[in-house]
Amino acid sequence: MSSTRSSLTHVQEDLEATFKNGGCATPHESLPYFKPPALSVPALKAELVDGWLCDPENPRNWTTSRKWCSAAIVALYMFVSPLSSSIMAPGLSEIRARYGIESETVLSMTLSIFLLSYGIGPLILGPLSEMYGRKMVLHVGNLCSIIFHLGCAFAPSTGALLAFRLLAGFSGGAPSACGGAVISDLFAERERASAMAVYSLGPLIGPVVGPIAGGFIAQTVGVKYVYFVLAGVTALASLIGIPFLRETYAPLLKLRMVSLCPPDPEKLPQTAKEINPPCGKLHYLWINFSRPLMLLSHSFICFILSLYMAFMYGIYYLFFTTLDGFYTATYGFSIGITGLMYCGLGAGFLLAAAFGAKFSNLLYSRLAEKNGGVGEPEMRIPFIFIGSIFVPIALLWVVFALFYKITLTTVLSWYGWSAEAKAHWIMPVIGSGLFGFGMMTTFLPIQLYLVDAFKYAASALSAAFLFRSLLGFGFPLFGNQMFAALGFGGGSSLLGGLAIILGIPFPIYIYYRGAALRAKSDLNH
Repeated sequence: MSSTRSSLTHVQEDLEATFKNGGCATPHESLPYFKPPALSVPALKAELVDGWLCDPENPRNWTTSRKWCSAAIVALYMFVSPLSSSIMAPGLSEIRARYGIESETVLSMTLSIFLLSYGIGPLILGPLSEMYGRKMVLHVGNLCSIIFHLGCAFAPSTGALLAFRLLAGFSGGAPSACGGAVISDLFAERERASAMAVYSLGPLIGPVVGPIAGGFIAQTVGVKYVYFVLAGVTALASLIGIPFLRETYAPLLKLRMVSLCPPDPEKLPQTAKEINPPCGKLHYLWINFSRPLMLLSHSFICFILSLYMAFMYGIYYLFFTTLDGFYTATYGFSIGITGLMYCGLGAGFLLAAAFGAKFSNLLYSRLAEKNGGVGEPEMRIPFIFIGSIFVPIALLWVVFALFYKITLTTVLSWYGWSAEAKAHWIMPVIGSGLFGFGMMTTFLPIQLYLVDAFKYAASALSAAFLFRSLLGFGFPLFGNQMFAALGFGGGSSLLGGLAIILGIPFPIYIYYRGAALRAKSDLNH
């Protein structure tokens, strides 16, 4: 016991010595997993006095394998939940026939309504994770999703299908609400990029794998069994996650520890305030519920970065309601083969994740070294520029690929295109791969920035998820009308121009002025 106190004393002395220089203490030999987080001096001293900074129960002090086990489970949850957002896309024609749907807007809504509640859910589930912990929200949300997927399978009408899809989106928003915060709980800033890259693959790869699997399932046994597969995969994720996922939310862990330590009962009131504030749980829930909306309306940084993410996410889901019809009408592909055409997006996402995980940390560390060893959230921004270049190039590539000797003759279902002579099918697949690379390369640093820059990581990510899910819901509803009015070339050129406006000047502005903007807000570090 005395040796432990001596070790803590040495760590305190090391940290106090670095406070004056603004540096960062090095890990002590007796605490091999201790990695001090990037806190302000007062906050760091408070954590040190509390003993949490050096406590082995602190998730940031866990072993590497223990950290990555939790991160992998959260990434699995994050893969399963958005999988259901697009897995039914190739089977939309069967859904039309099954329920007698005549309106293209209603048909698109059966797919995209999932995203409406998927974006709203984190507004409630994110605050709940900051009151009751991350683990409970993740597990309960996943178990509810199983029930709602089965409800979709047995839905007797279009209204019932829409209702169960809406509920499935709400419960599926649990990983979006607190998954990024789990990564923040586990990893310090300089270690976070790789874990965030794996976590970010879920909402991007899931919707790509969905049409590939859903196409063959719908083609062979029917779209009803798509939902059975979804329920089974979600149940499998719960069987893996429930036994092995551990709580990572620091205030809840400290509350549990203090409550089990009778010699230090004076710590209980201070720790409990982080979970149960004096204002009451309902009022606290309302405060946290409104915080993501406050971030969007009061923080220019949060708004513009969330808008850029949402814009790309809207284009992403626009693919799901348009490309199926295009490949079927132009190339005569079956439902199953059409689903394989989304492999281009998946390949772009995987390449970007590998590229981003490796170079994002290197770039951040190099910029931090030039800044005297102190990292800043704005050091995540330069990586956005790489993706911002690829997105408009990809959209123009697709336009070229589809317009190469292709003419518009009549308005058919989906695109309304008929080919007199067509480019090879690999051309639009390559274009979608470029878009996937650019999209993932921008998503990763934006999410890292939001986690680094804002005090409430779960609420900041919830704000971004809300914005992007709303556009993911809305874009497919007007996509056909836009292409009918402007033509595919005009519509895609418009989207490419907006991608340039949102993706280049605003990140440059945030890179140079972000620190000053954050200093004016109480919601930022």
